[in-house]
Amino acid sequence: MKSGFVTILGKPNVGKSTLLNKILGEKVSIVSPKPQTTRNKILGILNEPEYQIIFIDTPGKHNIKNKLDKYMDSEIEQAKQDVDIVLLVIDGSKKINESDYEFVESFEKSKQKVIVVINKIDDTTFEKLYPQLVRFNNMKFVLDIIPISAKNGKNVDELINVIKNNLTSDIKYFDDDIFTDKSIRFMVSEIIREKALLYLQDEIPHGIAVDIVEFKEDSKKVIIDADIICEREAHKPIILGCNGEMIKKIGTASRIDIENLVGLKVYLSLFVKVRDNWRNNFNQMNNLGYTEE
Repeated sequence: MKSGFVTILGKPNVGKSTLLNKILGEKVSIVSPKPQTTRNKILGILNEPEYQIIFIDTPGKHNIKNKLDKYMDSEIEQAKQDVDIVLLVIDGSKKINESDYEFVESFEKSKQKVIVVINKIDDTTFEKLYPQLVRFNNMKFVLDIIPISAKNGKNVDELINVIKNNLTSDIKYFDDDIFTDKSIRFMVSEIIREKALLYLQDEIPHGIAVDIVEFKEDSKKVIIDADIICEREAHKPIILGCNGEMIKKIGTASRIDIENLVGLKVYLSLFVKVRDNWRNNFNQMNNLGYTEE
């Protein structure tokens, strides 16, 4: 048995969560085209007969504007500690810029092994991408550079093999049937938030959170009451929509994914609550699960 911890780092929207979900074959991190979708560090565990790889998905690095941003930044910093390998994910569909190179160079003195992962290669061409990788090739501390498409799985197996070949621990940290450290309640709240991110206007999602008020389960069904939290009274009617159509749309899409998660019939009730400026209130953040360890 070989095992190890692998942190996935990168800017917002480079495909970190998509990569983790593809590796595990399970949806443990929500995905949306909007920045700051991932707020917590999330463990995803890949179990194979001879390997156990514990991946840590992280929020995208961003400018700090409020206490929630500060919390997310602390999640990133914690995820860098005491791991064996760091995957530095770069968006290959865009021109690789100076900040991308500087991001990788900042790990030159890292104690961890560094793998540069160039994602979204299905949205670019060989001729455009490969000249931009020369500078990474000259970084002697970089263990490997692996172009992938997390969306369609191209070269993901190659990435996993490189990780496997660089594991050094022989401890089994989790049982075989565990694929994440997060609770069902957490995953349900994230599914609802994902659907809200998907359907709502751009100015609202950063101030959205989800609070699971009630979660009752028996052998046949799960009953869930959840509050969608927003920061302003003006946002409430937008989330509800005309005649409640928007919140119904969010609820229907959420219920389908939750049923796939729990394998039972789900009865989901959604409500909208306003908590003014909750992203700058430690007590409110704590109540919503954004708690520093």
